[in-house]
Amino acid sequence: MEAEQAKDIWAMSLFGHSGRLDFTAISQPWLREGAKRWAIHDLIHRRGEGATTVLRAHVAALAGLSESLRAHRSDRGLIIRDLGRPDIELFLQRLTYLEHCEKITALSRSLSCRKAHHALRQMRLLGLTRAGDPLSGLPDDFAFRREDIPRRPDRQTPNRSLPPEILAQLCDALPLLRTRMPKGLAVAIELLIDTGRRPGEILNLPWDCIDRDHDENYVLVYDDLKNNRPGRRLPITQATAELITTQQKAIRERFPDSNPASLVLLPSDEDPDGRRPMARHRIGRAHRGWIASLPSPLRRSDGSSYDLTTITPYSYRHTYAQRHADAGVALDVLAELMGHELLSSTQTYYQVGEKRRRAAVDRLADHRFDRHGNHLWRDAQALLEDEHARHTLGQVSVPYGNCHEPSNVQAGGGSCPFRFRCVGCDHFHTDPSHLPELKAYLHDLLRDRERVLATTDLENWARTEALPSEEEIRRVKELVHRVGEHLEQLAPAEQADIAAAISAVRRTRQVTSLGMPAIRGKPDTSAGLERP
Repeated sequence: MEAEQAKDIWAMSLFGHSGRLDFTAISQPWLREGAKRWAIHDLIHRRGEGATTVLRAHVAALAGLSESLRAHRSDRGLIIRDLGRPDIELFLQRLTYLEHCEKITALSRSLSCRKAHHALRQMRLLGLTRAGDPLSGLPDDFAFRREDIPRRPDRQTPNRSLPPEILAQLCDALPLLRTRMPKGLAVAIELLIDTGRRPGEILNLPWDCIDRDHDENYVLVYDDLKNNRPGRRLPITQATAELITTQQKAIRERFPDSNPASLVLLPSDEDPDGRRPMARHRIGRAHRGWIASLPSPLRRSDGSSYDLTTITPYSYRHTYAQRHADAGVALDVLAELMGHELLSSTQTYYQVGEKRRRAAVDRLADHRFDRHGNHLWRDAQALLEDEHARHTLGQVSVPYGNCHEPSNVQAGGGSCPFRFRCVGCDHFHTDPSHLPELKAYLHDLLRDRERVLATTDLENWARTEALPSEEEIRRVKELVHRVGEHLEQLAPAEQADIAAAISAVRRTRQVTSLGMPAIRGKPDTSAGLERP
């Protein structure tokens, strides 16, 4: 390991990662050695398949700094004690010039500055400027400031999920995959489609990777390698479970003398014991071969051809998220299915689309109700722009609708001056997209009332305080009844229209926790599990 660290080109397999890491573009010995020392430290904290790619980007940024020093300094940046703030500024000016000449993009400029700043700062934090270390004697002003980093340009994240009709055509072509590819590779690609896991998580599945939950439904047990979260459990369908059990039988027949606890589900062909998973490049190569061998082009619903080069093994993870979002799975439940700790991470995996969301908001705005259950009619012309602006600026989501109370809106929904008595407040209105929460809240109120009335552990005054208000129960019940009655009176086509708008709006809704009674039961993770 130490011998490899001394080299200028590292074989990352020795560090548990793939590919190579090349430091040769950094010509100053002090900067190259500092970059190596930082890279070794950074590798300790990185997991997953992208570690080498991330380090390459940082080394490339340092190589750009190195090139700048070579270009404008007579000593080519070799005399460390003579460096200073002007050298950083010349590097920044060089990147600005390259962007102006359209040799790099604004995003590349921002990322180069950010990554060079991060790596150089980490070298200092590691103590590499001390006597005897690579950066010894480096002046304090040879450093990036926060204001040096250009703002990352705004960009719309491309939707990497496959359209439903494209996924359906791929699933129809799975028999071709099974006949033309080795069985293990075919199983791996099918599992990518079915489960939405990262390719590395599928390839590293142990032989005994399925279990049953308390409802006797199948779950996949896998390790989230990227976030170091072993033993994750994902609901899967009967068909996916049968695919895995068939593969399990094949592996046991292939390695009858091996301990099942040491086997992997998708072992390498070169492994005599079945303990080493197949390499990731094999699944990528097999997938490209399958896509290229399709007998007819994939076509969108409008008849146009689909670009096959955009379909990668990772596309199925985005498609999995989009499929569940389209099925109406709540954002927090989808985050759990995807293995994300942050909801914002989950939202990058699927799209509703601004036009589609706006259309859904406009559609539902004709079907809003005040706290009394009275239908709110609005001028259709004024609605188009005004309601769209209100969606983000003039209101805040609360568990059963929307609030227009100014101080609560300004506080993001967490500072109601009336203790969140929504159904008694004129600042509150709701629409059919909130009907499930309203029904759940009514159920909670009724259940709490029965529980308090049945207890003998409370004094009379405490029981009176704990009992839900009969007036609130009546108001919520009447509101649920009126919204439901309104929907039943619509024509079937309009009901389908409203259902689609509700699905689109609910998919992007986030409601701040307001300290109100719990309204959520056990999350339903079964929706959208089936492939087309």
